Amino acid sequence: MKLLVTALATSLAVPAAAQVPGPAPAPDYTQDASWLCRPDRADACASNQDVTVIRADGKRKIEKLRPDPQISFDCFYVYPTVSFDPTPNSDMNAGPEEQGVASAQAARFRQHCRVFAPLYRQVTLTALRTAMTGATVTMDRELPYADVKAAWADYLARDNKGRGVVLIGHSQGSGILKRLIAEQIENTPVQRRIVSAMLLGTNVAVPAGQDVGGDFKRMPLCRKDGQFGCIVSYVTFRADSPPPANSRFGKVPGAGQVAACTNPAALAGGKAVTDAILGAKSAGTGSAAMGPWSKDGAPVTTGFVKVPGLISAECVSQGGFDYLAVTVNADPADPRTDTIVGDVAIGPAILKDWGLHLIDMSVAMGDLVELADRQATEWRGISWTKKKR
Repeated sequence: MKLLVTALATSLAVPAAAQVPGPAPAPDYTQDASWLCRPDRADACASNQDVTVIRADGKRKIEKLRPDPQISFDCFYVYPTVSFDPTPNSDMNAGPEEQGVASAQAARFRQHCRVFAPLYRQVTLTALRTAMTGATVTMDRELPYADVKAAWADYLARDNKGRGVVLIGHSQGSGILKRLIAEQIENTPVQRRIVSAMLLGTNVAVPAGQDVGGDFKRMPLCRKDGQFGCIVSYVTFRADSPPPANSRFGKVPGAGQVAACTNPAALAGGKAVTDAILGAKSAGTGSAAMGPWSKDGAPVTTGFVKVPGLISAECVSQGGFDYLAVTVNADPADPRTDTIVGDVAIGPAILKDWGLHLIDMSVAMGDLVELADRQATEWRGISWTKKKR
């Protein structure tokens, strides 16, 4: 799983001279090769999702993903910055890094929805690292948006057929979807098809104390079960390691504006145990390796692990930041691990300003998947009622 320091995608300040104006022609999304994931084919979103569940008493079982017999809504996923391509913008070939992140972040949603994920010419890690040195980089920041915009138009024309759709993104992907919603979806007939938008690992601006009116003028934050057509967004930090003053996550520019935080495990607010589904070996490159999941050192043979009750989360506002504070409910008396990985690190040094960006989705993956399904159920009920009138 190649979840790199994806925060760079949304956070790195690049000099204006490094920008290349104007988007190039979009890829041909009528061709299956332009898609990382499409339904009913063997691709990254059809990957093995077996989970080893380790209970507090140390007992284990393996859970297999069993898709619903009837899938009635879609998910449109845009992946974060993962490309190792040597060029400033990536090619349209699905490398192991794109496949790995789709397996980790999108494949589990196929339990309830058809998953569509376009390949796109994202700004690469190569370009971002070069820009960090102060060198001029001819990256084109319009290409990623233009590509995803074209893929979305193709999806609507060929595949949607009036179905509800959940938008899912992380980091660079969330930033692209944020713009797509503002420019192409809000205040158009297509908005009625949006079940929800899960924009994780990016800052979504809202007026303090309100749920709509910042980056989005019509789509509010999700605040209760039964609500749909709304936004789920948060950035994660450990509860005992809040954002330092230099963090770019959890705050937005503009007087009276704050970064949105919606806890998928407790939409109405408060602290709740999350249904975390974590990588068995690590949080990816940029993170330390995960040690034994239980104190007997027993190996884990699946790609993912679930540790019921170990992780809790709560949206907090502290020190000028709004974020999802993650607590590891360590119990030295039980046989399970008392820690998880997910911090961004360079060697032994943890970059506290990045928080738990590498596992933004993982800390509440099960909650996100089930929330999407509940929202789609409510959307279908309202949509069907309107059709019959």
